Amino acid sequence: MQEIKASMAGNVWKIVVEQGEYVEEGQDIVILESMKMEIPIAAEEAGTIKEFKVAEGDFVNEEDIIVIISK
Repeated sequence: MQEIKASMAGNVWKIVVEQGEYVEEGQDIVILESMKMEIPIAAEEAGTIKEFKVAEGDFVNEEDIIVIISK
């Protein structure tokens, strides 16, 4: 399993995939909003979205776990 973490503090603006969906390496999963900028968070490896640890509108800190991907 792979944990995808926030690269910076911000709000979860949009979740662009669904739980159970297969994602490719580099595919955007979540878009954070910080200081009026949109920051895409991408999968580091291909796999299936197992669990989201956040919801749209949540605030995350740098290194918070956003999603868990299983191979």
